[in-house]
Amino acid sequence: MIPRIRSLTFVSAILTASFVFAADYPAPTEGDYVVRDFKFTSGEILPELRLHYRTLGKPEKDSQGKTTNAVLIIHGTTGSGAQFIPPEFADELFGKDQPLDTTKFFVVLPDGIGHGKSSKPSDGLHAKFPRYGYLDMVEAQYRLLTEELDVNHARLVMGTSMGGMHTWLWGELHPDFMDALMPLASLPTQISGRNRAWRRMTIDAIRNDPGWDGGEYKTQPPSLRITAEMLWFMSSNPILRQKEAPTLARTDEVLDKFVNEHVKTGDANDVLYALEASRDYDPGPNLEKIRASLLAINFADDLINPPELEILEREIKRLPKGRAVVIPLSDKTRGHGSHTIAALWKDQLVWLLNETEE
Repeated sequence: MIPRIRSLTFVSAILTASFVFAADYPAPTEGDYVVRDFKFTSGEILPELRLHYRTLGKPEKDSQGKTTNAVLIIHGTTGSGAQFIPPEFADELFGKDQPLDTTKFFVVLPDGIGHGKSSKPSDGLHAKFPRYGYLDMVEAQYRLLTEELDVNHARLVMGTSMGGMHTWLWGELHPDFMDALMPLASLPTQISGRNRAWRRMTIDAIRNDPGWDGGEYKTQPPSLRITAEMLWFMSSNPILRQKEAPTLARTDEVLDKFVNEHVKTGDANDVLYALEASRDYDPGPNLEKIRASLLAINFADDLINPPELEILEREIKRLPKGRAVVIPLSDKTRGHGSHTIAALWKDQLVWLLNETEE
């Protein structure tokens, strides 16, 4: 039985504060890459953009100098590369003879712009931080790989939630860079419907909060609690929530605990920027540009990307080498948070790696 975990993507920093590494793979190596005068799609320029990253394993190149074993794994909204270190992900993938055995693969776990230990609004610029979008985040990831880590090709690009959305963009913007793509818990269409609505409600709660003070607050505004409550509501499935909170009193207790932990580490400006960054996400018009083999993994109990919309099933047909799998509801799935429970889908990852092996 997979251990119960709380909502993943959005609160990964809480979950990964401490962790004992498995014996058969090393702790990740951490580093920072500073990009000078990074120009955002908004036209704004940041004199120094810091990109934090973690790596496991060592890069390898063939006789032509092409990187052969790089794997880029991209995190979700308000998360960081640290969310891929806990056992439910790392122990299933990175150990000896596992699908991404780090004695064979060079795994790169970046912190996106505005997230983790990379440059973000809470560092000091607050609401004067450049208005980054998903296109900026993908460009920064590309520069990290090619300029800092000397990776000129990826065996695999994969990501969860926001990272899954970035994976679709990677396939369009750099179609010859990778052998395979695996987006998890995402849809290849612009943010709309209920997905846009909950984001918009959270954004409005922060911006209309007098305590936000135009982003120059001295203490976290009350709206940060509303943000955490919305994340708790959206990031799991109703059956699990009812099981863990079967009464009014228990629901309040569980929700208060989740919110109190979230606000200890969260920052309103960082959350605001992270949610607003999805405004430029729209892979729909260019899906045919994706040439690499792509396997999309979604979950039947995901409230953020519900299968009832049938968007994934419709759009995957446009990809020359596209395949989609929806993992059914079970006692092991955790709604949107299922994307980080690798035991649910690692057999599909093995299939993709085998399918694209030269």
